[in-house]
Amino acid sequence: MTVQAAPARPAAPPAPPVPAARRRIRPGRIGVHAFLMAVSLAFLAPLLLAVYASLRPYDETSEHGYFSLPRHLSLDYYRQAFSDSGMTKYFVNTMIIAVPGVLVTLFLASFVAFALARLKMRGGIVLLMLFTAGNLLPQQVIVTPLYVVFNRIPLPYWMSDSMTMYDSYWAVVVVQIGFQLGFCVFVLANFMRTLPQEILEAAIVDGAGVWTQYWRITLPLCRPALAALGTLQFTWMYNDFLWALVFISDGDKLPITSALNNLRGQFFTDYNLLAAGSVIVALPTLVVFLLLQRHFIAGLTLGSSKG
Repeated sequence: MTVQAAPARPAAPPAPPVPAARRRIRPGRIGVHAFLMAVSLAFLAPLLLAVYASLRPYDETSEHGYFSLPRHLSLDYYRQAFSDSGMTKYFVNTMIIAVPGVLVTLFLASFVAFALARLKMRGGIVLLMLFTAGNLLPQQVIVTPLYVVFNRIPLPYWMSDSMTMYDSYWAVVVVQIGFQLGFCVFVLANFMRTLPQEILEAAIVDGAGVWTQYWRITLPLCRPALAALGTLQFTWMYNDFLWALVFISDGDKLPITSALNNLRGQFFTDYNLLAAGSVIVALPTLVVFLLLQRHFIAGLTLGSSKG
């Protein structure tokens, strides 16, 4: 007697995917998105109000208020703010301070971070703690000592009109580098420690020296971190007003942050015109962020997927 096997039952067809509209939305996610939207609007509200006010005549806002509906919008204030404040000159002054400051800071910080993270120096942790502790020192504490020191450091005429470090771009650039160096060393040293050690070991086997290990191997791998730091450093140096105000007495050498004072009248201040000038001043930092946005976000998320 033979037993015939039962025919195999056909496999059930796969269940159709659930449409996105029918997926269950968790209340927690709604709360998180609502909170993030509220925080974003809170940060954007002053900027949006400044842009809105810069497009309206002052007579209209003084009569109806800044939160009223517009009756006339124009870009006249932007043209007036750019011409009346002489922003071209101040933009050049700011670039003379910010661009060398950012480049030198990142170059020196990458040097020090490479030595601390990859060369296994003795006392490297203590040195890194000292660099980090320097960021905790209030800037206002050393304003007077630096003012005295810079007045006593001689410079040739082609470097400074005052023949000293005071009243020159060098004073502001040196102070910016000194204060920002510790933060950049801290960030880059911790990032370099996450790079695979096998890459440098293979380079050493191939005969690569210390400079090759730094310039051709480590530094290209640090591009996201350098881009993120470059964006932050440019923003901080661009927006700084304290050091330029203390160490520069010649009004023609002041940075862009001081150009807004030229839009204030002696007896009357048109705040709509001042808002237009503020928006123009803020544009370069926005452009830099948009250009480096991809690298900046990559630098902020470094190590987020590691255990």
